[in-house]
Amino acid sequence: MGNMLASLKVWIDDRFPMTKMWDEHLAKYYAPKNFNFWYFFGSLALLVLVNQIITGIFLTMYYKPSASGAFASVEFIMREVPYGNIMRNLHAVGASAFFIVVYLHMFRGLLYGSYKKPRELIWIFGMLIYLALMAEAFMGYLLPWGQMSFWGAQVIINLFGAIPGIGEGLAEWIRGDYSVSDVTLNRFFALHVIALPLVLLMLVVAHILALHEVGSNNPDGIEIKQKKGPDGIPLDGIPFHPYYSVKDIFGVGVFLIIFFIVVFFIPEMNGFFLEKDNFVPADRLVTPEHIVPLWYFTPFYAILRAIPDKFLGVMAMGAAIVVLFFLPWIDRGPVKSIRYRSTAFRINLFLFAAVFLFLGYLGMKPPTPVYTAFAQILTAMYFGFFAALFFISRNETNISVPDRVTFK
Repeated sequence: MGNMLASLKVWIDDRFPMTKMWDEHLAKYYAPKNFNFWYFFGSLALLVLVNQIITGIFLTMYYKPSASGAFASVEFIMREVPYGNIMRNLHAVGASAFFIVVYLHMFRGLLYGSYKKPRELIWIFGMLIYLALMAEAFMGYLLPWGQMSFWGAQVIINLFGAIPGIGEGLAEWIRGDYSVSDVTLNRFFALHVIALPLVLLMLVVAHILALHEVGSNNPDGIEIKQKKGPDGIPLDGIPFHPYYSVKDIFGVGVFLIIFFIVVFFIPEMNGFFLEKDNFVPADRLVTPEHIVPLWYFTPFYAILRAIPDKFLGVMAMGAAIVVLFFLPWIDRGPVKSIRYRSTAFRINLFLFAAVFLFLGYLGMKPPTPVYTAFAQILTAMYFGFFAALFFISRNETNISVPDRVTFK
């Protein structure tokens, strides 16, 4: 049996680079020795992506993408299909879990300067993944055809109408009709289950290939490839497999415990993951009392509402995402990791994280004058982070960076 397997391996390697890929991306990919808790979230994001694809496939077997049958088909999945409620909850909770691990993954990049040279392209691929994920989540949000799905899509698509000249035509083109209708549902379904998952998978592959080309960053921000032994192996590197593959299994185990507690006991998360209005069929004659997107869009929704002019609000919301693409060039400091950067940088970064969370909270609240005033202040602080980062990084007094990685 052993000889047969060895012969099969040789046969495959002669026709497909199986062993070469295993060595380059796992067994002989040398990662820094000092990875910490923050480095779990990349692999967790990949895990949740797999969950979304698998559960999505099972859900499409019973889902009907039509205005007359969509809501009923979701109810049928939840009530009649064996284990359908589990599949639906895995998919719905998985969407929120995806954004949680992606936001934490992005924050780790900010902490340790993983967007800085030579990893600019990794950061750009990551931001493109984030944009594709937002589009995927938005398209999927319409599919249950509940009240919040319908009216949320109506509000978001109408934002394109604020673009001068082409706005109304663009919004109509996206909807495929004069209002959100059966046509809109069909095209969103097609994009959600085919086009955007393909884009996501291609971007994830590009993200990983770019990462493995330049090597992983680490909490010290030291390039381990610069110090190698006589055998050409980085002195501060260890093979990703088995060391980090085993470590990631532990992280996956902890994550799945928390994830399944939510899926089985509190999938709605008090309306944060599944809103009560979405358990009511879509009715174009009845508007929900308070239309808001799900929590992962609310920071940008708060920025949108903070600007009185509709067009300027849309521009500000778009700029809040686009500016993140330019982070590698905004931050001019030579030091990567927050461990060795100035106090001003640390204050600026943690203030930015707090502002983002508070904007998310305000995006869930009704647009009262008080909440709007707070949102305007926080919007200015959001963009102020990038301006402050540019000036701080140009004149920063940093702590001395060690020659080798450290363990803290």
